[in-house]
Amino acid sequence: MNSQKIAEKPKSKNLIEGATGDWEVIIGLEVHAQVASNSKLFSGSSTGFGAPPNSHVSLVDAAMPGMLPVINRECVAQAIRTGLGLKAQINNRSVFDRKNYFYPDLPQGYQISQYKQPIVGEGEVEITVDGETLKVGVERLHLEQDAGKSLHDQHPDYSYVDLNRSGVALMEIVSKPDLRSSKQAQAYVTKLRSILRYLGTSDGDMDKGNLRADVNVSVRKPGDKLGTRCEIKNVNSIRFIGQAIEYEARRQIDIIEDGGTIDQETRLFDAAKNETRSMRSKEEAHDYRYFPDPDLLPLEFSNEYVEELKSKLPELPDEKRARFMTSFGLSAYDADVLVAERSSADYFEKVAEGRDGKVAANWVINELFGRLNKEGKAIEDSPVSAAQLGAIVDLIGSNAISGKIAKDLFEIVWTEGGDPAEIVEKRGMKQVTDTGAIEAAVDAIIAANPEKVEQAKAKPSMLGWFVGQVMKSTGGKANPASVNDILKAKLGI
Repeated sequence: MNSQKIAEKPKSKNLIEGATGDWEVIIGLEVHAQVASNSKLFSGSSTGFGAPPNSHVSLVDAAMPGMLPVINRECVAQAIRTGLGLKAQINNRSVFDRKNYFYPDLPQGYQISQYKQPIVGEGEVEITVDGETLKVGVERLHLEQDAGKSLHDQHPDYSYVDLNRSGVALMEIVSKPDLRSSKQAQAYVTKLRSILRYLGTSDGDMDKGNLRADVNVSVRKPGDKLGTRCEIKNVNSIRFIGQAIEYEARRQIDIIEDGGTIDQETRLFDAAKNETRSMRSKEEAHDYRYFPDPDLLPLEFSNEYVEELKSKLPELPDEKRARFMTSFGLSAYDADVLVAERSSADYFEKVAEGRDGKVAANWVINELFGRLNKEGKAIEDSPVSAAQLGAIVDLIGSNAISGKIAKDLFEIVWTEGGDPAEIVEKRGMKQVTDTGAIEAAVDAIIAANPEKVEQAKAKPSMLGWFVGQVMKSTGGKANPASVNDILKAKLGI
């Protein structure tokens, strides 16, 4: 009998440890993204954010008797563009349905949506988590109108209703249950939002409620059939999505391990308490009594129309990432950081044009992004323009300034503005490349430190101390490479 141990299959990092063994979490997401358009899905009312309550409401939005919806052509185009960006099947014929339910901020008593025949079919979104690439299936994308908003904090005894959002176009993007961890779910929503922003089909602003997710969570023993899922409604931040999944998965595992069963229900995430709580038992689909909206004809368009929209799509994150890695020699990590937002990618390309791409990426990611994050600024509000940062990179490349001086120069441009080359000239910041001047500084340091010289000859790593002293004596202006070469020659290292 062979006593050699058989190598155990490595445990998946996505499994959750429970009292009775490992559990697998199954996650599917329904992302609601507000369509970028000037007017609503079925009326000419403005979609502008932040207006006084009920100031962007037409008779159609308020569901006055006799008012009929008229489809917004641009909203349809935006949905098709999004479907193309998700590499999805575009359905040339789709149908609008009425989804019937009562809520105070739903004036019609039904929502115009799409049920069995959506505008976009199956697609996919590629994500990378912990170095692993995963393709997440998209089940469908359909168009629907948003409801209004109930306000419960305006009066001690009454709730108010603001219908400004009523009738605004939404794209509901439904994923397949392909996600297996909170990190994967967060990466999926982040990537999806990035695609929408690149396409210009939604601004994806979660703070304004323009992108929010219903998160479906269930747990099972690895290999078992799918468990009963619970839906966490309207989660409006990527951080909260992760927290809600972590809590809900653990809650379900604890219930099952204690001998209980999971009730299919709708839950809400309480960010203050970092927990989910029951909202209502889950309605079955037939409770909504879907039927085709009699006021709207089926939506039909030609392949030529789809191809025309496709021909005008911008370069998307995955393609841009691949190009950055090939054209500029960037690492996968640096390329991912730069293409996350279209504005960041555009800024980097301006800095990198005609320059060393790796040096440009280093300055954009480390210096610029680091400072923007520290001060809570968006790249659109950067005090340092791409042209200014490119000029700093040029000064480094020409050996006019050292890396250390470049950081001082960046600080000056950030706080005061101005042309980097002129600042260097006027403030005497140019790097000392005159070997005679550097040699004099080296000689002075060697003469003043005979003991250190002997130590350096015995221990070459001491060279760094001498480099530091020379740079200090020259105000950081000496060319570091020249300093190193001269020191090595003088010390015989």
